[in-house]
Amino acid sequence: MTVAFNGFGQKAIPFLKALDFHQSREWFLENRDLFEGELRDPFGDLVETLSERFAAAGLGLRGDRKKSLFRINRDVRFARDKRPYNRHLSAILSPDGTKMEQGVFFVHIGLERCFAGVAWWQPGPALLLAMRNAIATRPGEFRALIEALKQNRLELDAEGCMKRAPRGFEHVTAADLAAAIRNRHFAVRHEVDPAGIHAPALVDELVDFALRAKPLLDWGRAIEAKVPVD
Repeated sequence: MTVAFNGFGQKAIPFLKALDFHQSREWFLENRDLFEGELRDPFGDLVETLSERFAAAGLGLRGDRKKSLFRINRDVRFARDKRPYNRHLSAILSPDGTKMEQGVFFVHIGLERCFAGVAWWQPGPALLLAMRNAIATRPGEFRALIEALKQNRLELDAEGCMKRAPRGFEHVTAADLAAAIRNRHFAVRHEVDPAGIHAPALVDELVDFALRAKPLLDWGRAIEAKVPVD
């Protein structure tokens, strides 16, 4: 049975600050109860509450406290930065409830910022090519998506955009379409006031964002449905 989200603990961000300062397994184990009570368990409540609300809204996104949360531990095997712990905790809700799907809802609670995103993030080559082709060959549909997002106070994130047109798309000269085709991701974000993470109202805020981002989900899903499965 889902436990309603009542907000992150008041010590959630201070815990992340202290963990970032110590970066010590011994310190983390000594303070594990604080991590679980103030941050991890409320995050699980948030994910499962959002899952229910997203289902009711027909958004096709779900998750649970076991599969959706990312670990606080960093993967340092191939990293120069060997600090063992992240400065944030995050989670994904997706069409099948795993972290392997595209067209997802992402929540990030961290020291630098708190935000949510709806994204097609690093889509595979076939899907990314299909999205670029859709922009080039059906510009009206893409521009309608951009206008719908604009009406909903959202815009595509340009993070990681290529400097030049990908091969095969040099012929696209319209500035807006050319810029979009250079994207490696298709995502929108919503900044969350860190002061607001401690109240149940965060759920309504995130549901509202997901509904405003639905045009991006719909656009990507229509394209994805026509991409052959390997």
